[in-house]
Amino acid sequence: MAGVSLMALMLAGQAQPETGAPPPPEPMPEAAAQPVDPATLQQPDNGLIDGRRRPGVIQRVLPDKVTQDNPGAVRAPPPEAFPANQFPVPDRWRLIETLGLVKQDVLDPYHQNTYKGDRPLCLPTDEEQERRREAGQKPCRTPKFLGLSHEDWFFTINAASDTVVEPRSFPIPVGNQTTSRPDSNDTFGRPYSLVLSQTFIGGFSLSKGYTAYKPPEIEYRVSLAYNLNYVQVPERRVLFVQPSKPPHRFDQFLGVQELFIDKHIRNTSDRYDFDSIRIGIQPFQSDFRGFLFNDQQLGIRLFGNRDNNRFQYNLAAFWRLEKDTNSGLNSVVNRPRDDFVFVANAYLQDFPVPGFTSQGTVVYNMNREQKRIEVDDNGFPVRPALLGDLRGREYDVVYVGYNGDGHFGRLNLTVSAYGAFGEDRNSFFTSQAAKIEAYFAAAEASMDFDWIRVRLSGLYASGDKKPYNNVEGGFDAIFENPIFAGADTSYYIRQSIPFAGGGRAVVLSGRNALLNDLRSSKEQGQSNFNNPGTALLGVGADFDLTPTTRLTLNANHLWFANTATLQALRVEGSIPNSIGFDLSAAATWRPKANQNLVFRLSGALLQPGAGFKDLFASQPRDHRFYSVLLNAIVTY
Repeated sequence: MAGVSLMALMLAGQAQPETGAPPPPEPMPEAAAQPVDPATLQQPDNGLIDGRRRPGVIQRVLPDKVTQDNPGAVRAPPPEAFPANQFPVPDRWRLIETLGLVKQDVLDPYHQNTYKGDRPLCLPTDEEQERRREAGQKPCRTPKFLGLSHEDWFFTINAASDTVVEPRSFPIPVGNQTTSRPDSNDTFGRPYSLVLSQTFIGGFSLSKGYTAYKPPEIEYRVSLAYNLNYVQVPERRVLFVQPSKPPHRFDQFLGVQELFIDKHIRNTSDRYDFDSIRIGIQPFQSDFRGFLFNDQQLGIRLFGNRDNNRFQYNLAAFWRLEKDTNSGLNSVVNRPRDDFVFVANAYLQDFPVPGFTSQGTVVYNMNREQKRIEVDDNGFPVRPALLGDLRGREYDVVYVGYNGDGHFGRLNLTVSAYGAFGEDRNSFFTSQAAKIEAYFAAAEASMDFDWIRVRLSGLYASGDKKPYNNVEGGFDAIFENPIFAGADTSYYIRQSIPFAGGGRAVVLSGRNALLNDLRSSKEQGQSNFNNPGTALLGVGADFDLTPTTRLTLNANHLWFANTATLQALRVEGSIPNSIGFDLSAAATWRPKANQNLVFRLSGALLQPGAGFKDLFASQPRDHRFYSVLLNAIVTY
């Protein structure tokens, strides 16, 4: 995956905010004009949760309940009581334009605009068309496609441009057959490379229903991402398997990131608790920080909420699409993988304390790719990975986890814990079936001091202790995109580190990933539970220098949880655990104080530890690796 930023991938699969306005009041029967007994009126829900309060309001004691007793009150007359033929009233969404206060500009995303869902498409009935003509207003000319026959259809356009310029360095192996420098005979060549990437994202949504406070009745959505990328490296057989090809590459790809129908099944309360179903290519994130499964995949998802949205649930099944090798985008022209993901989770807000949300989740990953050999677009085998016996693999693994996000008073806290249990049909060390028993835990705590937020991060993913037994103990995710410990401004999360000398076309950790899982590719490879695991401790701070400018600093120390797997693959007696220190700084500027214009400049440095130096011994012992990221995102 060449240079698409993690933020761009999130934008590519991000559902748009629901927009619209409340529905007009239903006409009241004539009897409604009679006095109404207040005792017969439905009372509002006054239930409160102890400790919940409005942000920014110091409210020690709630005021007395306000009551009203007006026996002689009558309801407003129905709309039919007004002579519409004498006093034409424009629809309420266009009232401000009719008064001359605002004139719509299609290219203006900051004011009321039909094409960002602020008001419905103009699709009235024939009677409404006639009324518009009599009032001197232009008739609506929107075609009635997809059965659009009412006024409550909203159309939303989302467009984004993501630009990445990334000079970087990482250990680059010298090609086996040839090298760009004939006099060089080291295992590793020069480490410097350059990535240029441009991604254009376009999303279109058509939804029915007044979505200001209730879910849409139905939504059709499509998002496409077009990526162009250029990569230059100093060695051959890094970008292409053929040594005859040059050490630079230009590629482009159009991916389908969203293509779904979202159907509202029913409301379950007068507060619009609901059940809905979504079918097609859709974004899904299994936990708050994207540790396990954060992707846009083909699937079916039943979801909804209860108890005034304090309880939410998801039941989903996904059939994983093949990814384009160099952009990481979805490829719909290739046959989907024989890899299936089933998810059941539930969220409970204000548990165990107000302001904290708890989630329980069960995820089942069923992989049936043992008999399929897959070679990526650059000619490198990705399934099976070129490790051990080189035989095909398939596996069943169940992840059971707890995730929490929120705050305890002033302390902001995110926690995540998973256990992975199942069976690998073929361990590449023993060529026999093996049990999967692996564990993962992560936490990030932060606290705000005026314009400064300080953070403390910790993560542990278990490593396999005995590669040649019948238990695989290295934790691996399905498709991770972690928002953690600096995210993709961090060197180790952002860069892909190759594993040379113990496997071919295999990496220690993938791009926009954190786990040391020895996969051929995060996008196209299989999960691997024979891995050394990962441990991390980090500190960081955000400084909001102005409302539009933020400075972020991060310092992480990383280790292998257990190096037994690396020792077996490298045939070495010992490899130290320390990966090294990952230091990064980032400046983010949002000139409009929103997400429409975001410019980010970051720099990261990896000071190798003893374990990293052991794996890449031909590099100078004091060599440091760096990454610079210039990222510009423009969104409409």
